[in-house]
Amino acid sequence: MTLAADWYRWLPFLGWWPRVTAASVKLDLFAAFTGALIVLPQAVAFASIAGLPPQYGLYAAMIPAVVAALWGSSWHLVSGPTTAISIVVFASVSPLAQPGSAHYIGLVLTLTLLAGALQLAMGLARLGALVNLISHTVILGFTAGAACLIVASQIKHFFGLAVPSGLHFHEVVMFAVNHLGEAHLWVVLVGTVTLVSGLLARHYIPRLPYMIVAMAVGSVAAAWLNHELGASQTGIETVGALLASFPPLSMPDLSFSTVKVMLFPAAIIAVLALTEAVAIARSIALKSGQRIDSNQEFIGQGLSNIAGAFFSAYPSSGSFNRSGVNFASGAQTPLAAALSAVFLLLIALLAAPLAAYLPVPAMAAILFIVAWGLVDFQHIGRIIRRHPRERSILAMTFVGTLVDLEKGVFLGILVSLLFYLYRTSQPSIQERAPLRSELGNPRRKFADVGAADAPASACPQMAILRVQGSLYFGAVEHVGHHLHRVDEIDPNKKWIMLLAQGVNFVDLAGAQLLAQEAQRRRTTGGGLILVGVQPAVREMLTRGGQLDEIGADHIVAHKGDALRAVYPLLDSEICSSCSLRVFEECQTVLPNGELRQPPTR
Repeated sequence: MTLAADWYRWLPFLGWWPRVTAASVKLDLFAAFTGALIVLPQAVAFASIAGLPPQYGLYAAMIPAVVAALWGSSWHLVSGPTTAISIVVFASVSPLAQPGSAHYIGLVLTLTLLAGALQLAMGLARLGALVNLISHTVILGFTAGAACLIVASQIKHFFGLAVPSGLHFHEVVMFAVNHLGEAHLWVVLVGTVTLVSGLLARHYIPRLPYMIVAMAVGSVAAAWLNHELGASQTGIETVGALLASFPPLSMPDLSFSTVKVMLFPAAIIAVLALTEAVAIARSIALKSGQRIDSNQEFIGQGLSNIAGAFFSAYPSSGSFNRSGVNFASGAQTPLAAALSAVFLLLIALLAAPLAAYLPVPAMAAILFIVAWGLVDFQHIGRIIRRHPRERSILAMTFVGTLVDLEKGVFLGILVSLLFYLYRTSQPSIQERAPLRSELGNPRRKFADVGAADAPASACPQMAILRVQGSLYFGAVEHVGHHLHRVDEIDPNKKWIMLLAQGVNFVDLAGAQLLAQEAQRRRTTGGGLILVGVQPAVREMLTRGGQLDEIGADHIVAHKGDALRAVYPLLDSEICSSCSLRVFEECQTVLPNGELRQPPTR
C-alpha cells in the first residue's frame, strides 16, 4: 500500500474534498438544513424508545454524524439514532437499570463505546467483504420494506391516531383501518396539503426545494387552522420547543463488570448497525452511481460510535429517513451530512422555539414522499416478471423486513445463499464427443453427444465429460453420482476424460473425490485423465497430495494430448468391433498398433 493510499484510508475525506465547489456547497447546505429539520422530531422520539432523556437523541445525531461522514465512504449516508438500534438498546439495558437513570445512561455509553470498538476492529481487519453477501435483490427488498416501515411509523402522525407503540407493520395497518373513523380531520388536512404541495412542487417547479415548499405550506396551513379554530379543537401537534445544548462530555463506565455485561449486546448492536448502515449506503449508491467501500464504512461507523460515547450519544447507525432526505435534497458530498449536525445544533441552541410552529403531520407527509422515492419500482417489477428465484428472495426479504428490520436483511442473505449453494452444488456435466467435420484437425472441436455434426453415441470405452462449476464439498455428491453412472450404465467405459477448463475452484473434498475416482478406475483397468486444469486447481491438488494419487501424467493441457495418451491403453478387441470410430486415432489403427479393417457401409 502506498503512502497516498494510507492517507486516504485514515483521512478518506481527502479523497472527496476536491469535489467541493461553490455550487456543491450550496446544494449541501440546503440538504443539511432539510436533514436537520427532519431529525428534530425523530431524534426526540428515538431517544424515548431507547429509554433515554429526549436530548440524548439530539446528541446521537450530532458528533456521530460528523465523524461518520468524514471517515465513511458514502456520499449520502447520514448517521444518527435509528428505530431499530433504539429498540435494541432499550431491550439490552432496561433489564439492568431503570431507564433514564444515571446508571442506565452510563451503561448505554459503555454499550456505545464497545459497539464502536468492535466495528472499528472489523473495518481494520477488512471484513467489509462480508457485506458482499448482500445481493442487489436483497437490497431492493430491504429498501422497499424499510420504506413501508417509515410509512407505518408516520401513520399515527399523519392521521392523528393514538397507535399503540410496539406494533408490527401489519398491526399498525390494521389498527389504522379499524380506527380510521377516529382520525382528526384537521390533522389529516394539514398532512394532505403538505403531501400534495410537495408532490406538485417536485413535478412542476423542480428548481425549488419541494421539501421546504411542502413544509412551509403545511406550517402555514396548520398555523391558520390553529388560529381560527384553536389548537385544542384541531388536534394539530407541533414539534414543540426543545431544551438542548452542545453535546456534553461523558465518560463510559469501563469497569470489568460493566464491560463484561455489555460486551454481548455490543456485539449484536455492532453487527446490526453495520448491516443497516452498509445496506442503506449501498441502496442509495444504486441511485447515485457511487461505489461503496465497505471496509471504510465499517471504520467510519466504528469511529463515530467511539466518539459518540464521549459526547453523550447512544449507539448510532445509518438512518434511512435522513439518508433518503439527504439524497433527495440534492446532497453532493458528505459535507452535507456533517453540516446537518451543525444546523441541528444551531436550531437546538438558537431557534428551538421555532419548532413549536412545525406541525408533526407535515413532517409525516414529507417522510411519505421520501419513503416512496426509496422504492425502485422498475427493478422490482423486472424481477417479479422475469426471475422466479430472485422473486422469492425479494419477497422473503421484504416480508422479513416488515416483521423485523435487521432480521429481514439476514433472512434475505440466508435465502440467497441457500439458492446459490443449491445452484452451485449441481454443476453442469455434459458428455462430449469430437465433431465429425473436425477429424484430422489437431485442435478438434467437441460438442454434446447427439448434437448436430456429432456422433449419435460416444466411445464405448471412454466417456468425455465436461464439468462447468466449482468442485467443492456441496457439489461432490452430484459429480460423484455422474462419475459412477458412467460405468454403471456401461461397464466397458472404464476411462473418463474430464474436461476441467470450467472448474475454477476445488476444495479438499473435491480433490479427494478426483483422487478416489482415479484410484477406483485404475483398479478396473481404466483411469481418469484431467484436461485443461486451472493453475489454482492444480495447486490445490499438489498441496493436498492428490496430484500424486491421480498421476501427473494424467493431467494434460489439451484434449488431443489426452486422446493420444489414452488410446493405446484401450481394449483392442472392443475397438476392432466398433463402427463408430469417434476419434482420429481409431480411424485406421487399433490400440495395439494393428491396422484395422475399413468400416462397413
